Amino acid sequence: MSPDRPGLDRINPQELSPATGFSHAVTATGGRLVFLAGQTALDGSGKVVGQTLPEQFERALTNLLAALAAAGGAPSDLARVTVYAVDVEDYRAHAGELGRIWRRLAGRDYPAMAVVGVVRLWDTEAQLELDGIAVLP
Repeated sequence: MSPDRPGLDRINPQELSPATGFSHAVTATGGRLVFLAGQTALDGSGKVVGQTLPEQFERALTNLLAALAAAGGAPSDLARVTVYAVDVEDYRAHAGELGRIWRRLAGRDYPAMAVVGVVRLWDTEAQLELDGIAVLP
């Protein structure tokens, strides 16, 4: 178990490529599971905000963390996050900036993550969507 977060252990085997901005595996023991619905860059009135992928990523992550907080959790409770991106190449091109946004909002306790390319999202203006699973103590 990680001494900083009882219940979650982030595993990054040396024989795998370096985990940068994610963990290869996260184990969870005890606690309560929280399943977080997909969040895009919607504001409080239901409109997509942000023209660029980093702007939308920041809003979508803020929304995901707000849902997590409402369930009693913190960013370090995230065990799994999936990013659905309309343009994976654009996501890769902004990876450094997205990493800085993640660290500013969620810290360095990285969940297991995946980025999945999709044709489109529910709101046509949305460039990405994030969903997740958290384990609360």
